[in-house]
Amino acid sequence: MRKTMLLILASVCVATLSLTACDRENEKENEREYPVTADVIHNAVKDIDGNKYDAVRIGDQVWMAENLKTTRFADGTEIELKVGGTTTAIDQPYRYYPNGKEERVKDFGYLYTWPAVMHGAGGSNANPSGVQGICPKGWHVPSDAEWTQLTDYVSSQSQFVCGDSSYSIAKALASQTGWRSNPLDSYIETGCEIVTDPSSNNATGFSAVPAGAYRLGQYLEFYGMWTSAYFWSSTERDNSAFSRSLINCYDWVFEDEDPKYRAFSVRCLRD
Repeated sequence: MRKTMLLILASVCVATLSLTACDRENEKENEREYPVTADVIHNAVKDIDGNKYDAVRIGDQVWMAENLKTTRFADGTEIELKVGGTTTAIDQPYRYYPNGKEERVKDFGYLYTWPAVMHGAGGSNANPSGVQGICPKGWHVPSDAEWTQLTDYVSSQSQFVCGDSSYSIAKALASQTGWRSNPLDSYIETGCEIVTDPSSNNATGFSAVPAGAYRLGQYLEFYGMWTSAYFWSSTERDNSAFSRSLINCYDWVFEDEDPKYRAFSVRCLRD
């Protein structure tokens, strides 16, 4: 019931070693901008499709600073693209366009079911998880314990906390762009919500973007585009797996369990 209400609220809250001069200039132009407080590693990793990703060091961890957008596993196996449907099978590795729109993959990455994220590996709550899964070589799918390490660290650093509550860290993890304001000002209460002065977001450089998610059930198949970000972990319980989420009109990071057939964003963590 709690998760359902959050989903409703989210909807309402509406390589070469020698580069030519031209190559260097193009690479410079393609670099994303980050706050000066972020410890960013540009072009830290490349997936099998050739997509390059920035990474950011937060405490003792190095996270991708962008959502994964690979169409294949590191072993070359293709991940089946779905454009919708009615399956609730918990063992199918699928990927979806964010909100069903191919053009949004560039900025928001794909949405993946949990079986796609794991690529046949068993669930893990170890730290590190030990699960490469969908991630490039040298990187892994973060466990619930590793997500907790991230949020605990951010909560412990005063420069990342908004206001007086150590739980108010969503702004420090959310990107400065892409998030849309909600039409119900009654939800804006503390001044620390993601959509309140978004130019002050992303102090960590994590750059969580509101790619939304894919689900089946009573509500829309695609939901939360522009208003929420959902990320898988490698940790499971029965037919569900643990996730983290940020929602535009809240100031904390949610921890939940979700059916494995739902499709969320993925962030990989360096080994």
